[in-house]
Amino acid sequence: MHGQAPNEKRGSEGKGITRRKLLIGGGVGAGLVVGWALWPRTYRSDLTAAPGETIFGAYLKIGADGRVIVAVPQAEMGQGVYTSLPQILADELGADWRTVGVEPAPVSPVYANSFIIEEALSGKVPAFMGSVAHWAAREIAMRSNLILTGGSTSIRAFEAPLREAGAVARSLLCMVAAKRWGIDWAACDTKDGFVVRGEDRLRFAELAAEAATLTPPDPVPLREPGERTIVGTSVPRLDLPSKVDGSARFGADVRLPGMLYASIAHGPYGGSKPAKYVLADAEATPGVAGVVIDPKFIAVIGTNWWAADTGLQKLQTDFETAGPRPNDITISRALKAALDATLNGGGNAKTFVEKGEIESALGGSNVVTATYSVPMLAHAPMETLTATARFTGDRLEVWVPTQAAGICRAAVAKTMGMDEARVTLYPTLLGGGFGRKVEVDAACEAAIIAKKAGKPVQLVYPRREDIHVSRFRPPALGRMRGRIGPGGTIAGWEATIAAPPSQAEAQDRLQLKAPGEHGPEGGAVEGASPPYATPALAVSHAAATTGVGTGWWRSVANSYTAFFNESFADELALQAGLDPLSFRMAALSNAPRLAHCLTTATALGGWQGGQPGVGQGIAVHSCFGSHVAMMVEVEVTADQMVKVLTVSAAVDCGHVIHPDIVLQQIEGGIIFGMSNAFGMPIELNDGMVVAQNFDGLGLPMLTDTPEIRVELIESPHAAGGAGEIAVPPVAPAIANAIFAATGKRLRNLPLRLADA
Repeated sequence: MHGQAPNEKRGSEGKGITRRKLLIGGGVGAGLVVGWALWPRTYRSDLTAAPGETIFGAYLKIGADGRVIVAVPQAEMGQGVYTSLPQILADELGADWRTVGVEPAPVSPVYANSFIIEEALSGKVPAFMGSVAHWAAREIAMRSNLILTGGSTSIRAFEAPLREAGAVARSLLCMVAAKRWGIDWAACDTKDGFVVRGEDRLRFAELAAEAATLTPPDPVPLREPGERTIVGTSVPRLDLPSKVDGSARFGADVRLPGMLYASIAHGPYGGSKPAKYVLADAEATPGVAGVVIDPKFIAVIGTNWWAADTGLQKLQTDFETAGPRPNDITISRALKAALDATLNGGGNAKTFVEKGEIESALGGSNVVTATYSVPMLAHAPMETLTATARFTGDRLEVWVPTQAAGICRAAVAKTMGMDEARVTLYPTLLGGGFGRKVEVDAACEAAIIAKKAGKPVQLVYPRREDIHVSRFRPPALGRMRGRIGPGGTIAGWEATIAAPPSQAEAQDRLQLKAPGEHGPEGGAVEGASPPYATPALAVSHAAATTGVGTGWWRSVANSYTAFFNESFADELALQAGLDPLSFRMAALSNAPRLAHCLTTATALGGWQGGQPGVGQGIAVHSCFGSHVAMMVEVEVTADQMVKVLTVSAAVDCGHVIHPDIVLQQIEGGIIFGMSNAFGMPIELNDGMVVAQNFDGLGLPMLTDTPEIRVELIESPHAAGGAGEIAVPPVAPAIANAIFAATGKRLRNLPLRLADA
């Protein structure tokens, strides 16, 4: 290792852990060694080697041609994990980036995302039980095969194991080289694909086969922060060349011999099933091969997808529903009823955050009360839901773009009444996910259709159907109360939010629990606890039943809790007679990282508070282990149209693996946040979604794109998530800027001055 004299021994003394110790992740420089004996040995990785490749553990293969292949356990859906995760391993290994390749990890419990479980346990387990919680999270995740991409956890979950994998392989390669040179292996290091010692150099390819037969040292040393030369740089992305030349394989790119194509339709919300249908026109369509009727859907199979979808549209299908068909009015009433019942002391509600005496703090005069709302929104990724299924004897193969490979395989097996071991799932690249592709609809339906067709079938949802069953961002209604104390402080803050219990609904659909009544859940108010200092705080969820399936949307509940909080913070600042920036800075005494983001963003954007016709607005938010502040400048035209001119963002997401990828995620998140602010709500008519394509969603156009300025704050802290952090503050910052320009407070999304 760098900094050690030749022949210096590496032992378990000093900085290090023995086989009896458990590593719990810390900051960038924490945990510099790992106990190799703790590597899970009860599960196989199922990683396979091509001719000439040597396997090192679960994440790495080294080829006889010098290639370094990293198995990535997370789905690549544009967020760059096919680069940033291999970057971590390659840095510890000492690889030449030009020789690094990537492949999706197989479906195995070894690749389970235990970080999501551990994060869920955070704050619920006493600090002295931290080691137990870490172990329990790993066991739960592996036993449930929780191979999940979501929650901005990719780096946070897999940085440590990938570093460990690289360090182990580096040590083994050094051991072989040292044996050939007749020296202590501790005197060797690796660089650019070679084991080096002075002028001596040996290629990884020459050493790999023998190295894989050795036992790793214990402890295994990790590189010091200053020795890491690949992490923190914007190396070329590994997934881009194939995406540019068209060779990258997404879900709909799968082609199998004799394959048929299918298009699908589902009935209205309210528990529908196909009741009446006239097949003649569909079956007469050239290329149509058949119609599949299922209790939950109807599908048409064809020799090409155009034929299948054309035939589907010619079907005269009537659906019957078991319950009432929801619409915009019934959904609004359900939210209002849940909120009103809670405010009146009843209802299906629970307080998840409670500090101080909230009723006492909000007693008396000068209490600010405001109600905000957000509508349902669709995910609308470029790639609609798709999956390809093929039966061969008693075995089933499924090709699917999925964010949850283990859950998907289990659901397909259960749907088809098969042993899970007889189902092989091939994850493909995702053309966007945003949470929708955690779910398993397409894979299960493709298997059902292929079974009935007796041939391989590729199911592709038409856009209209992808929108109709989007598992929407849930609608929410929030009642906020607050009171200003002496010196402009916040004496009390209360948030009561009515929304569907989306997590429980999704778990039902994913068959992760027995179906049952859905009560209040903490996930529905994620991000609702403000970062501002206050002696009294209460955050509650009132569970609402809307009759429409909702689920995980990019930034989940933060997409609406940030809108509620940061709009309300501006209203409190007005009540306090303070500038929005001064008010926030005074209240962020317990959130120094967020305060730093705020001063940086306002300096970047040139904060002045705005002027008539041109307004400036700010918003801050923390989630997924990261912190962001945003300053927006808008122009309001004479016809009351809003044009976003600039967005200035400062982000502290801990230490950064690949700066350009983080910038891309922040910029993309800002545009996504604009869709949250201005996008058309999902409207229902007689249980059916009205929007049929992108033009019905009100998404931002290229001409709507503002000037975007982003500053990444250098941080010594552990890596946080970057894929979702930029979405939440956009809408409130725009709303606050509109108020600064017009004096009109918009409390409902989408932001429409005509509605003020």
